Amino acid sequence: MIKLYTDAATKGNPGPSSAGVLIISQGKQQQFSFALSPSSNHEAEFNAAIMGWKKVAELFGTKETILFFSDSKIVMDSIAKKYSKSYPHLLKKLLKLQKNYSLVINRWIPEKENHGAHTLALQKLHQL
Repeated sequence: MIKLYTDAATKGNPGPSSAGVLIISQGKQQQFSFALSPSSNHEAEFNAAIMGWKKVAELFGTKETILFFSDSKIVMDSIAKKYSKSYPHLLKKLLKLQKNYSLVINRWIPEKENHGAHTLALQKLHQL
């Protein structure tokens, strides 16, 4: 089982954006941060999730059970409803990545429980 945490940071709305990805597998953490194209905060949250799922696929393949955590209500609500009025193209990419796995559990968490991914996103944003 793999735990995936993602978060985004944006300076301005829209503005420079970054993503933080924290992956926990077998008690070991792997941390990643990515610069994103300038975007709105919501768009950056979708892109952070997409980057996280791509990283999981790259590192572990698709045979694992994934627990996906995000503090973005719009991302988690969109996944649950399989609908996004404003970001349908990003939701489609995210759902396509998730459907490669036999078991995915998506869970919204409060911001205070997403500290690792949040810190990674902020560190990258400060480098931009």
